[in-house]
Amino acid sequence: MKKCNDVMTKDPVCCLPNDMAAKAAELMRSNDIGSIPVIENEQNKKLVGIVTDRDLTLKIVAAGLDAKSTKVDAVMTSKVVTCRADDDFEKALKAMSENQLRRIPIVDNDNKIVGIIAQADVAIDGNHPEKTAEMVKEISQSNGK
Repeated sequence: MKKCNDVMTKDPVCCLPNDMAAKAAELMRSNDIGSIPVIENEQNKKLVGIVTDRDLTLKIVAAGLDAKSTKVDAVMTSKVVTCRADDDFEKALKAMSENQLRRIPIVDNDNKIVGIIAQADVAIDGNHPEKTAEMVKEISQSNGK
């Protein structure tokens, strides 16, 4: 059975809680990604949150805040659903569907970020066409947010 490690993007681009939101947005643009794990520091790479393009849009742009003076920790999600690299890939798919997530960070036993699985990684994997379709449907359903 496939493990998260087999599908994840290794060593994802990360930012720090004290980085400005504009930096996170630029990293998303330059790396063509929709989310960035937020780590405690560059040395231990402990996951402390995740910031998404949706966070930036709703919590900064729509709220009329300045992305150049708003820190990432003000808009990031700090309660992050994660999986481990040696977890079955099915566990990640289930967690993404149940929590309506488009991406899930992969951490080690010390909560250090080691990878990320995005909806695109699931589609590219190609071995789960039915599950991919079902996951996209479940993630996309409105949950009143």
